[in-house]
Amino acid sequence: MMANAKFFEGHQLNTIRERLLQMDDDKWVNLLALQLKDPTSSLLISLLAGNLGIDRFYVGDTGMGVGKLLTCGGLGIWVIVDWFLIQGLTKEKNMEMFNRALM
Repeated sequence: MMANAKFFEGHQLNTIRERLLQMDDDKWVNLLALQLKDPTSSLLISLLAGNLGIDRFYVGDTGMGVGKLLTCGGLGIWVIVDWFLIQGLTKEKNMEMFNRALM
């Protein structure tokens, strides 16, 4: 999992490491099935099709994706803001998926 460090925020890596060391063997199947989203891909999608909300759909934020789709990316403002925020959001969503896999 540490080979996938680009999918998480730097401050989360120690927490992830500790949880992996303490994890039960039966949780490994859930963890291996995770499909983490690439923050670089989400940025590229945001740059190319952010006004349609596709970047938000990609990271699993459907409500915001619909909002961006209906407002043409908040008349362009929302699109520009997401260029700076989407990679962090992607890493947060990956951490949420990681936490759910260990429950």
